[in-house]
Amino acid sequence: MTLTFTHDTLPADHKTAIRQMKTALRAQIGDVQRVFAALSARIEARVAEIDALKAQGDPVWPVIDFRRLAAGDVSDAERDAIKRRGCAVIKGHFPREQALDWDRSMLDYLDRNHFDEQYKGPGDTFFGSLAASRPEIYPIYWSQAQMQARQSSEMAAVQSFLNRLWTFEKDGKQWFNPDVSVIYPDRIRRRPPGTTSKGLGAHTDSGALERWLLPAYQQVFASVFRGDIENYNPWDAAHRTDVEEYTVDNTTKCSVFRTFQGWTALSDMIPHQGLLHVVPIPEAMAYILLRPLLDDVPDDELCGVAPGKVLPVSEQWHPLLIRALTSIPALDAGDSVWWHCDVIHAVAPVENQQGWGNVMYIPAAPLCDKNLAYAHRVRAALETGASPGDFPREDYETHWQGRFTLNDLNLHGKRALGMAP
Repeated sequence: MTLTFTHDTLPADHKTAIRQMKTALRAQIGDVQRVFAALSARIEARVAEIDALKAQGDPVWPVIDFRRLAAGDVSDAERDAIKRRGCAVIKGHFPREQALDWDRSMLDYLDRNHFDEQYKGPGDTFFGSLAASRPEIYPIYWSQAQMQARQSSEMAAVQSFLNRLWTFEKDGKQWFNPDVSVIYPDRIRRRPPGTTSKGLGAHTDSGALERWLLPAYQQVFASVFRGDIENYNPWDAAHRTDVEEYTVDNTTKCSVFRTFQGWTALSDMIPHQGLLHVVPIPEAMAYILLRPLLDDVPDDELCGVAPGKVLPVSEQWHPLLIRALTSIPALDAGDSVWWHCDVIHAVAPVENQQGWGNVMYIPAAPLCDKNLAYAHRVRAALETGASPGDFPREDYETHWQGRFTLNDLNLHGKRALGMAP
């Protein structure tokens, strides 16, 4: 399939672009219903496997102890389990007391700089297409706690381990360096006890319309768009680092390739208290991509996808996938959770939450030309305390006391910002 949309220009008439794309894909695939039925049978078997684990009380999320990971003592079976599920928990990634100290220091940082008096409300509309509300997200990026975690040796070890689950060398090309991840500053969540929240609906990040329209994504998902689902490998990095998201005003985007999204717990996570859920089936992206090609979806629609919004996954269009939503297990402060960049995720609703629900978002974004270019922009933002380029220009921290500076970078941090070999 060849379409002419560029990486940085959203088609002025995206409805027409969708119709053209669907016509081309249907002609290329042939019997879309047959291909989708075969894919659905594979997904159904995986959902049944997940249901059986839940019924037996067995873990669905692979859990890896950080001490074994750091010692290189993770078995092939454990690696295979992470690849099968597309998600993992790293237990003891940081000592519990370290994480709790970071949480206290974060609160002190916010209070000392009078954040509550300055906050102007959400600065973007990124989650506006989802039926549920956003979690309690603070647009803070440069605290000592966040940057210490990002540039720590513990974080570098986990990111390298996760990056190496991918096929990053193919056809004589290395698509990324697995052993260095750039710093991708993201926000924090602070959800206090007693909170009632609608959570966050099921979705995927890293592109919505882009996944069907952009040439680089057409190469990433070439086997799916040919109807050759047997050869679709969600862990193949080829062409992933070429993808750019459309720029849409007043919303977030992601200018880096993330092998995994992730967060580190700054408080203990109690079951049924508004926790992260995922659909632990990396191949489910193929289902999402093919679903709009069926006859029950209007020709100018993609099952709820809209410009500048996350890619929604719903009971209306994807009931089989919604069945598989699976919560993280109970966590201690200092544990981290990770999920493949294509994996569907959500945050469960909660009423009168028991205990805090605090996290800092830190992904794995391996070094490549695309990510290095963004790292240079991150360095400039760090220097002034501005909001990073992928996020709304709120710039709360430019004059804050106690924020992290370039002088506080260690060797890991300098490498992660392209400042050291």
